[in-house]
Formats: sequence, C-alpha cells, structure tokens
Amino acid sequence: MTEQLTVSHSPIPDLLVIELPVHGDARGWFKENWQREAMLAAGLPDFGPVQNNISYNAEPGTTRGMHAEPWDKLVSVASGRIFGAWVDLREGPSFGRVFTLELGPDRAVFVPRGVANGYQTLEAGTAYSYLVNDHWSPEAAYTFLNVAGDTTRIAWPIPLERAVLSDKDRQHPALEMVSPVPPRATLVTGAGGQLGRALRRVFPRADFVARDDLDVTAPDQLARVPWRQYDTIINAAAYTKVDEAETPDGRSSAWAANAEAVASLARVAAQHRLTLVHVSSDYVFDGTRSVHTEDEPFSPLGAYGQSKAAGDIAARTAPHHFIVRTSWVIGDGSNFVRTIRDMARNGLSPSVVDDQYGRLTFAEDLARGIRHLLDSRAPWGTYNITNAGPVQSWAGIAAQVFEACGRDGGDVRRVTTDEYGHARAIAPRPANSTLDTRKIESVGFTPRYAIDALHAYLAALEEAEQRARPHAEERWYVPVI
Repeated sequence: MTEQLTVSHSPIPDLLVIELPVHGDARGWFKENWQREAMLAAGLPDFGPVQNNISYNAEPGTTRGMHAEPWDKLVSVASGRIFGAWVDLREGPSFGRVFTLELGPDRAVFVPRGVANGYQTLEAGTAYSYLVNDHWSPEAAYTFLNVAGDTTRIAWPIPLERAVLSDKDRQHPALEMVSPVPPRATLVTGAGGQLGRALRRVFPRADFVARDDLDVTAPDQLARVPWRQYDTIINAAAYTKVDEAETPDGRSSAWAANAEAVASLARVAAQHRLTLVHVSSDYVFDGTRSVHTEDEPFSPLGAYGQSKAAGDIAARTAPHHFIVRTSWVIGDGSNFVRTIRDMARNGLSPSVVDDQYGRLTFAEDLARGIRHLLDSRAPWGTYNITNAGPVQSWAGIAAQVFEACGRDGGDVRRVTTDEYGHARAIAPRPANSTLDTRKIESVGFTPRYAIDALHAYLAALEEAEQRARPHAEERWYVPVI
C-alpha cells in the first residue's frame, strides 16, 4: 500500500488512477476516500461531486456494467476487491479503447463522462462506491455496452457464464452498435455580433443564441435550457453603444446586458459546473496607463465602462471562468475599417482622432484566441487578446487603410478628441487602449500582427465584392462616423 496519494494517467484520456494511503492497525483501517485539496494538488480535476452511492455485492463474480452516464465519477472500494473495466465510448480517436485494473481500498479511479464503467467482484461482501457530480435523471442520455461483446476485449477473471449478471446488462449492444458519445456542446450568446459571426467559424458545432432567442436575465427562460448537454458558455453578447449608454435609457440597457446578464450566466456556470468565457473591454480602464495588464484595478470613465467592469466582477464568481479583454474589434458588418475604406474609395477625407491609442483586434483572431484558451486548458482567469504590433492612433490606422486603397494617407485629417467632440455629444473614451498580451502568449497563443491582419481583411472584402458583382449592381454605402 502506498503512503502517499498519487494520481497517474491511464491509456484512456482523462481516466485517472488514484493510489490512496490506507492507515491500518489492530482495529482495521482508515482512508480519505475523497480529499478535495490533496487530490486537486495531485492532479485530479475539480469535478464537483454532489452524490455518493454504494453498491453492495454479496457474491464473488457479481458483474455490473458497462454504463456510460452523462457525468464524471470517482469509483472506489470500501471493502473487498474488484476487477474494474473501462471502455472509452467518446467520439474521437480513443473510441473503443479498453483499460482494466484491480481495485481494493487503496485505489480509486476517476472516470470521465462518456467512458463506460463496469466491474466484477473478486471477493464476497464487496462494497463498491461511486462519487458523482450530477443527480440521476430519467431525461439524461445514457449509453450502455454489452459486457460480453467480443469487440470490448475485456478478459473478465471469472467467466461470465459463471458470473452473477443481470439480464439487462447481458442485453446491451455490442461496441460496433454503439453510437459514440459526442462532446458536450458550447453555447454562444451574441450570435449576431461581429465576434459572434467569427465564433461560428471557429466553433462550427456550437449552439448560437441571440437575445431574442434567450433572455439570460429571465429565470424562467434559463430554467428551460438543457444545461446538462453543455460544458461551456461563451458570452459574446454586450451593449456597445458607448454614447447612448450615457442617457437614462441607454444606461439601463447597458447594465442589463453587460452586468445583470453576466451575473445570471455566472450563476448558471457555477450551478452546472460549466466554463464561462466572458468577453470584456479596454473601457474598464481610464486609459491613463500606456499599457494595461490583466491585474490593473478598474477605473472606467463612463457608464459603458462601468457596466463592463461590473460584468467582469460578476464573471469572476464562476469557479471555471475566462475573462477575455479586448479592444477595437473589427469583423463582419459595419466597423471602423470598413467605413474608412468606403470613404477612401468614394473620394472623401474624414476627420479621425489622433490622440487615442491602441491596437486593432480582428474578430477572427479573437475567436481563435478563445478557442486556444479552451483547447489548451489554460489556467482560469483574465487574459488580454488583441492583435500584435505597434501601438497606433485611430488616425494612423485610417491612413493605412487609405494607402491600401491607393489614396494618400495624408488625406485623413488628424484631429484631437476635443476637436472631434465639439461637433458631437460623445462619451469619454480612454486615451490609451493598448492591452498587454504577454499572458495569452505565455500559454501558447501568438496573435497576428495587426497590419498583416488589416491587409488580409481588406483583401477578403475585395474578394467578396468581386464574387458578388456578377449577381448584383455594385452600390457603395457610406456609414456616418
């Protein structure tokens, strides 16, 4: 028996073997079957158990399984010994992979969702325990596998013709008849926005909802969502009308979408052990620092920034969360780059502020960064994601767009924020929106240079228009800025 708790990997991905210290004397023995702090430190996931079950087996040779439920479990033995068997039924390259192991009181196994679990008792009076992270429900999706199927290759120590086995377990389908268990889905809010459309390309199997589909501030609507089928929420929805947020109606809308909705999603994520990815903004800062790190204290200037800061605070209450801060997002639909390009091509010379600094973030790169955080299992927390390269002003970016369109960059009239604001009632903006990206780079994601992404974006717009020209008369729409 081991004197130290250890966790080791098995041939089945994420199925872990735990060696448990057992302390015995003349009276018997004692063990810590579940010790969250120690087990997490040893490498076990924080799977959030909610129920403990014990199956008593009177006779040796009692065989139960193979069952794959839609939850994770920690299986162990309270008395006796078992021969444990596991078959990966999850969609992917490890489908059908088998792992077997004897378990006594000194050993446990963490079984991830989608892996079929079964066992055969080797001693009389064996008590088998399983700690699970969801309650049984008749509405849950269960997958069963025949314990005797030739394709499972399970070498039961006691032949099944002499085993104690239920008729139901004998009748489960063979491996070749089992439909692979798909991964849990991702739910994306803000389906219609620039980032939402980019996320569709990066998460093609996700479910996407707009506010008209789901009001996340309404408890009755949240209660109808089948959260059991999801493992991740990406909140790309937001109220982004910065100037209107300064009006009474706009302020209410901003707080409802940017704070109250995030708090609702964080509660759902905590309750159902989901990962919450919340997209935030550089507007949570006042822009007095030249570069903003993830741990800078909040200092929003206006109502929009205040509502986004409140949303960040709410998102932190989800145990498994990523807060992704970004700035100056460019994607499908109306945006600064598209507007400036259209003005350049129509002979206009816009006035653009030259004293607000930052980096563009192309929605495609932001979506890829979010995907990287999830796929790489990066540590939970806050990450800045923007494109890389030199810090620029809005006017400097506009000049680059003009030059890419064959115009002189000097045709862009550079003005101060005060000069621009005299003609318009605008909310306060941070003077510096540059976000430090070293943290996201430290977990393996390298953002594209903004200038490269800008030229690729303009080329894609041109290509899309070239394809559309044979089918429709070309028209130029010039948004007002």
